[in-house]
Amino acid sequence: MPPTDLAQRDGLPDALRVLLEQYPREIWESHHNFDGLTRFWLERHLMFRRALAQWQEDTRAFLDKGRDPRKHGQMTARLGGFLINELHGHHQIEDAHYFPVLSASEKRLAHGFDLLDADHHALDRELADLTEAANTHLRSLQDRNADTNTSAGAMLSRLEGFETFLNRHLLDEEELVVPVILHHALKF
Repeated sequence: MPPTDLAQRDGLPDALRVLLEQYPREIWESHHNFDGLTRFWLERHLMFRRALAQWQEDTRAFLDKGRDPRKHGQMTARLGGFLINELHGHHQIEDAHYFPVLSASEKRLAHGFDLLDADHHALDRELADLTEAANTHLRSLQDRNADTNTSAGAMLSRLEGFETFLNRHLLDEEELVVPVILHHALKF
């Protein structure tokens, strides 16, 4: 059996992909049950990916000495706060509102929604570590004696690890959730 832990898995287990086979990603947007809320939800996922990429890009620019430290600090605070807070809110809404409805609608995939809930707990731990790395870096930018390259490098390392973690979760979540919505014509 393939691993289900977010840090170990490379996709959803086959048992959770049954509707994905019926509703592959390529047909989602053209399906008659693909509605505005589903589009909005997928766009939120894209927004998370873009914000994370922008934060990484800005940090690399700082490490390459081309980015003004003050502007980099502002960008880190703004993007970091935005991404972390929005992810927390997004996951809370999914866990409290969407996943119970989706799980009840497609009982044979209920384990998948438990898996996604466990992902959210794992992501919370990763977000806490990322927050600590960002705050450490922001403090170092205020300290003339601090090694800002070390703190930026540590933050970038966290960002890169988090990117892998987040992408795996978002892909799996999309591949479980959207086919259930399409199959059952769910409206939230």
